[in-house]
Amino acid sequence: MSISASGSPAPTDVTGRSGDTATASVTDRLVEANQRYAEAFQDPGMDARPVLKVAVVACMDARIDLHRALGLELGDCHTIRNAGGVVTDDTIRSLSISQRALGTRSVVLIHHTTCGLQSITEDFRTELEREVGQRPTWSVEAFTDIDQDVRQSMNRVRTSPFLAHTDDVRGFVFDVHTGLLREITNK
Repeated sequence: MSISASGSPAPTDVTGRSGDTATASVTDRLVEANQRYAEAFQDPGMDARPVLKVAVVACMDARIDLHRALGLELGDCHTIRNAGGVVTDDTIRSLSISQRALGTRSVVLIHHTTCGLQSITEDFRTELEREVGQRPTWSVEAFTDIDQDVRQSMNRVRTSPFLAHTDDVRGFVFDVHTGLLREITNK
């Protein structure tokens, strides 16, 4: 616990960390953390090409520490994260650059249990349209069957004409309660 100048405990922010909660935003806290990080930073001298020649597409869910869960180190892979970990046009764009410009050959797709996309529907777009007066051009990509959605994502990668390497594409479901991956195969 930190002590303020008055001798009383300093206020904590929503994360439980000490700081001036009245003026410090979360972004300010991140920038301050970066300054501390940069003080000890040493350029690892790496190339942008992933050492393991793999791209991992996963959900953006904050409960998944992807690098630790997969035993990855800095420089091992390209990581592409979005809501649901689904393969969208933008995911294909990133994978295409990853493969064609930066040498990746394998694609690992990771969805997870209790995903937020299982609890919403495409009606989310209609709700946004009502609220802001413009319909989103993108799809929510909501799903109810997680295994089938992983299969759909694998098929989108395997059939994309923009990807040079589609023979090593594997899909998994990460269990947020156990930390284990369960592989999904095409039926």
